[in-house]
Amino acid sequence: MLDIRLIREQPEAVKRMLETVGVRPVEVDALLALDGERRAAITELETLKAERGQASKKIAAIRDAAERERAIAATRGIGERIAAAEAVALAAEERFAARMLEMPNLPHPDVPVGADEAANVVVREVGAPRRFDFTPKPHWELGEALGIIDFERGAKISGSRFYVLQGDGARLQRALIGWMIDLHVRHHGYTEVYPPAMVRRECLVGTGQLPKFGDTMYRDLEDEMWFIPTAEVPVTNLYREEILAPGTLPIKHVAYTPCFRREKMSAGRDVRGIKRGHQFDKVEMVKFVEPATSDSELASLLDDAEDVCRRLGIPHRVVQMCTGDLSFTAAMKFDVEIWAPGCAEWLEVSSCSNFRDFQARRAGIRYRPAPQAKPELVHTLNGSGLALPRVVIGVLETYQQADGSVVVPQPLRPYMGGVEVLRAG
Repeated sequence: MLDIRLIREQPEAVKRMLETVGVRPVEVDALLALDGERRAAITELETLKAERGQASKKIAAIRDAAERERAIAATRGIGERIAAAEAVALAAEERFAARMLEMPNLPHPDVPVGADEAANVVVREVGAPRRFDFTPKPHWELGEALGIIDFERGAKISGSRFYVLQGDGARLQRALIGWMIDLHVRHHGYTEVYPPAMVRRECLVGTGQLPKFGDTMYRDLEDEMWFIPTAEVPVTNLYREEILAPGTLPIKHVAYTPCFRREKMSAGRDVRGIKRGHQFDKVEMVKFVEPATSDSELASLLDDAEDVCRRLGIPHRVVQMCTGDLSFTAAMKFDVEIWAPGCAEWLEVSSCSNFRDFQARRAGIRYRPAPQAKPELVHTLNGSGLALPRVVIGVLETYQQADGSVVVPQPLRPYMGGVEVLRAG
C-alpha cells in the first residue's frame, strides 16, 4: 500500500510514476477526492463529539434539576447527529481503503520505463547453450519415453494442466527441492520454514494478491481459506502486525510449498508439457530488511537464485522488468530464465522483487531501529529459489542424450541415491 501522505504532498510526482505502470492520473485524483471526503467526514464527527463533550460539562455544572433535564433533552439531537456522522465516516473510510488497496506500488527510480515486456532489459547471460549432435527433444517426449511423466493419468484424475510424476521423475523433483533448500540454508544463510498451504484472506491482502487477483486463486468458500499461489504469502505474514526488536533484521527465510493458481490469463498457452499447471512446487526465498539495505539485499537475493542455475550447469539469463511489466506489488523486479533446448525457449524460474515498504504497510510489519526508537516499516523482498517443474524441464532437456537417457547433474546425485543416469524401464 502506498503512503497517502506522499500522494497528498506530491500528487503530480506520484501521477507521473504511476502512469508508467499503467495508472491514469484521473485515478490518483479520484483517490485524493475519496481521501478528502474521508477527512471531512472525520472532522465533522470529531466536531460533533467535541460539541457533545462541552454540553456534558455544562450539564454537570447545572444544579437545578428541571434546568438540567431541559439541557439533557437539548443534547439528544447531538447524539443522533453523531450516529449519522459515524455512519458517513465509516462509509467514506471503506471507500477510501478499498481504492488504496487497488493502487500498485511505485516503481523504483532505476527501473527502465517501458509500456510492456518488449522494453524489458536483458542484464546478462550466463553459460553457453549446449550444442547437440542430434535434435534435442522437448521434455514431454523425454518424460513419456522414460516413463517418468504421465499426462494421460494426470488429466484423468484432475483435468487439463495436471500430470503425474512417477518413479525417477518424482524422485528428481524431490531431489531438486531438498538440494535447493539445503543450498540456501547451508551456503546462503537462510532459515527454513514449512508454512501452511492455506491462509486467511487478510494474509493475501497483506502481500498484495487480494483484492486484485482473487479470480486467479483457489479457495474454500465454507471456511474462507485460500490456497496459496506462492510461499511468499504465508512466510511474509509470519510477522504480520508485529514490531520486530532492534537487531532482528535482516531476516531470511526459505520455504518449500505446493502452489496453486488458476492460470486464467494463460488459456490456450503452453498446453503441452509441464511448463504451466494449476498446481506446482516451488522453493521460495523471503527477506525482511532495513530500508537502507533493500537494494543491496535484492542484488544478493538475485545472486542466490542464479547460484542454483550455476551449480546445476544450466545456462540462464537475467532480465530486468520495465515499468509496464512490473508486478502489482514490486518496485523493482528481475527474472531469472533458464534455456530449455528441447522447447527452444527461455523459461522463467524465478522473479526476484523488492517491494520496499508496500507489503509491510498493508501487513503492518515494523521494526525498531534502536531501543525506544519509533517503529518503522520494514522492506520486504522475495524470489523463487527456484520454481518447479520448470527446473525439471531444464534438467531433462539440457542433460538429454541421443539414446533418450538423461544424465543427472552432479549436485543432485546424492539426493537421487547415487543414480547417475535416468533410463527407460
